[in-house]
Amino acid sequence: MDTKNLLLQSQSWIRSQLERSVRFWLENGMDPVNGGVYTCLDRTGKIYSTDKSVWMQGRCAWTFAYLCAVYGVKEEWLAASKSCLDFMERHCINRAAGDRMYFTVTADGKPLRQRRYCFSEGFYAIANAEYYGVTGEQECLERARRAYELIWSLNQGLIKDPTGLGPKTIPETRSGRTLANPMIYLNITSVLRRVDPDQAALYDQRAAQCVDEIFRYHYKPELGCTLENVGPNGEFRGEISEGRIVNPGHDIECSWFLMEDANHRGDKAQYETAVKIFDQAAKAGWDPEYGGLLYFIDCLGNPPESYEHDMKLWWPHDELLIASMMIYRDTGDEAYLAWFEKTLEYCKTYFADEEYGEWYGYLRRDGKPTMPPAKGSTFKGPFHLPRMLVMVDTMIGQILARA
Repeated sequence: MDTKNLLLQSQSWIRSQLERSVRFWLENGMDPVNGGVYTCLDRTGKIYSTDKSVWMQGRCAWTFAYLCAVYGVKEEWLAASKSCLDFMERHCINRAAGDRMYFTVTADGKPLRQRRYCFSEGFYAIANAEYYGVTGEQECLERARRAYELIWSLNQGLIKDPTGLGPKTIPETRSGRTLANPMIYLNITSVLRRVDPDQAALYDQRAAQCVDEIFRYHYKPELGCTLENVGPNGEFRGEISEGRIVNPGHDIECSWFLMEDANHRGDKAQYETAVKIFDQAAKAGWDPEYGGLLYFIDCLGNPPESYEHDMKLWWPHDELLIASMMIYRDTGDEAYLAWFEKTLEYCKTYFADEEYGEWYGYLRRDGKPTMPPAKGSTFKGPFHLPRMLVMVDTMIGQILARA
């Protein structure tokens, strides 16, 4: 099959999956009583837990606003986004703790759990920013800007965490850096920079610092990987499991965040390093026996500590599809189209559910869904999959337009 027809067929399937994913969440996840979204859904879309993930309120709000930004406003998309935004505003912000956000709440919004990490705030920021980009509602932009500054202050140690939770480990014994902080902040920055050009200089400066932290501390070409956890100065902690852990999907997601920023800045060297991060993670993480991307690996080949290390999760495969198509779009290198084809075939075979729609979230190493199978959880909602489907649809369209 020639490349054009391959891309057209892939795009057609991608679009059908997007329609089915969006419909699955609109019909089964949205809460018409309390607002917001339920994400603990089984294979058929039945709710198996009514507790709500705050991450998913922000991610869902962003996704449906992003759909409007890319394809044009549909009222049910905009309403879904606003429902989650309003739910977060009413229930998910700990006003007594410096506007830090909760991690989980009950169906009607009573707080359940607070975490030290500020990812709830990050997804709140991109949700409000994207909604502002579609509607022009200034208050949403101000919310996004405030959350953006709060995250920066926390990540950089400029303020003491008002929750009082403190670091994960006793700092006198061990402190360090985690890849998630600069890479997620880089992605948040890309969203705000796109919709808020008035602060472009700030966003460019913050993005540059995130890139520097990733390359300076976490990217380890001598080890052939990008590490999740390092010492304060990027030290490799090979004597402990946490210091050797690699999450291939996370590294691949990081690679396309870096590529996206490099394209914005016209930085060829940054782009090339990002491709190396992709190459190392994809090669090391792909399961040679069963196919698919392993969840965790140890960079020295030791047994990973996490019991789920050899599972196949939906989102790393979404990131692999985005990143491989991005590199192919930008470089024309057929090797990355091959990565895309191989990964898409795996996803068609094992993740996609043609009977009920959406993708299984969690597979065993051999590709069979965990039982009973789940389409959503506290950590899986309408975000990674629809984001991938929209981005890949768009990138294929860009390639075909110049053919």
